[in-house]
Amino acid sequence: MRIKSALAVAAIVAMAAACGSGGGGDAAEPAKSGGEPVKLNFLSLAWQKESVAANKELVDAWNKANPNIQVTYVQGSWDNVNDQLVTSFEGGDAPDVIHDDSPALSGFASRGYLLDLKDKVPAELKSDIPQSAWDTVTFEDGKGNQGVYGVPFLQESQVIIANKKLLDAAKVRVPTVDSPWTWDEFAEVSKKLTKGETFGVAWPMKSPVNKTLNLALNFNGTFFQTGADGKTTVKVGAEEKQVLQRIHDQLYKDKSADPSALGMGTADPLPGFFGGKYALLPVGVYLRQQVVEQAPDGFEWVTLPPMKGETANQGAVSQTLSVSADSKHPEESIKFMSFFLNGPNQAKLAKGDWLLPTSQKAAADPSITTEENGWDVATASAKNLVVAPFLKVNGFDEWKSKVATPTLQQYYANKISLDEAAAKLVEEGNKVLERYSS
Repeated sequence: MRIKSALAVAAIVAMAAACGSGGGGDAAEPAKSGGEPVKLNFLSLAWQKESVAANKELVDAWNKANPNIQVTYVQGSWDNVNDQLVTSFEGGDAPDVIHDDSPALSGFASRGYLLDLKDKVPAELKSDIPQSAWDTVTFEDGKGNQGVYGVPFLQESQVIIANKKLLDAAKVRVPTVDSPWTWDEFAEVSKKLTKGETFGVAWPMKSPVNKTLNLALNFNGTFFQTGADGKTTVKVGAEEKQVLQRIHDQLYKDKSADPSALGMGTADPLPGFFGGKYALLPVGVYLRQQVVEQAPDGFEWVTLPPMKGETANQGAVSQTLSVSADSKHPEESIKFMSFFLNGPNQAKLAKGDWLLPTSQKAAADPSITTEENGWDVATASAKNLVVAPFLKVNGFDEWKSKVATPTLQQYYANKISLDEAAAKLVEEGNKVLERYSS
């Protein structure tokens, strides 16, 4: 879902240690008069300093207000967390409450690792989160039944971070939430901003798949289709080719994008951005934090809304909280989750992670609708988020790593044609998906 920073603490060690200290044994029975409190383990994957602080603050607040239900904060890492979780699920010592992201939930749900929350989420929390977000956590179990396997609480959208002085000097139209740039305008503006040693735009494509697939929805490109037989195949037609071709044109036809940025991770172009090498960065909303922290004194920047094609839609993936199916205290876990993800608390979590809350109450909080650091533009972009097309495709992870990533890297590097890229994505991709067909 976003750039993940490795943490020094190995999640599997932390989980095992925490679970061994009362996560699911006899000592964690409901509190009775004079007895021990219920003990829950909460695996958090927060990694940014502000985010970790917000998570721990909320856990402390819960523990002070609920002496009979005590939560242990377990620090995990996004690095290999899903492999580590499988180990803990199989070993019977999984945390009670689990932080993850929605693409991971499908496989866990089909294996029976997660509790179906469909009829268990309190009405107030359920109604505060729009159905489009709930759709990101709705999957089939191993028996073909639809269930809700997490509570979605943070999402990412794409925005444009721009060098204000370069925009002003070029005298281009500055887009607004109500009137964003079209992709054609974006291309023209990028050309106007390309001057001397300055490129109009940098496209960091070290990990190109999610960005490409999410932006493809601007032109109704889905990359996957499901037939009447329920079989999913890869689709790369005119709609899917739009964004691919437009980015390629900026690189090699307009020469308004720097080819040397292709191998970079999302944050890698920032030094060049601050130095005037790049005027525009189409990136995830969370990168605003690093701009705030790293920008030199006097550097002026603005957050602009994302480009619009036939639609302004972008693919949504949610960060989630789930409950282990083997938790001995599911009701208490859900109570804690409901507190942790209420409107005011989601606002704190969104601020800490520089992401977008799913809570409608949180989205109206003044702290994340302010113009400062582009929060107003970032929060407004949430209205265009729809279920990511790949979210429910069995075999997507393997297709992404073995087929799509190398193919898109080759295409963006101008080593293969668009038709060759499309053929590889479809032909090699369908061989992967075939193995996941039931």
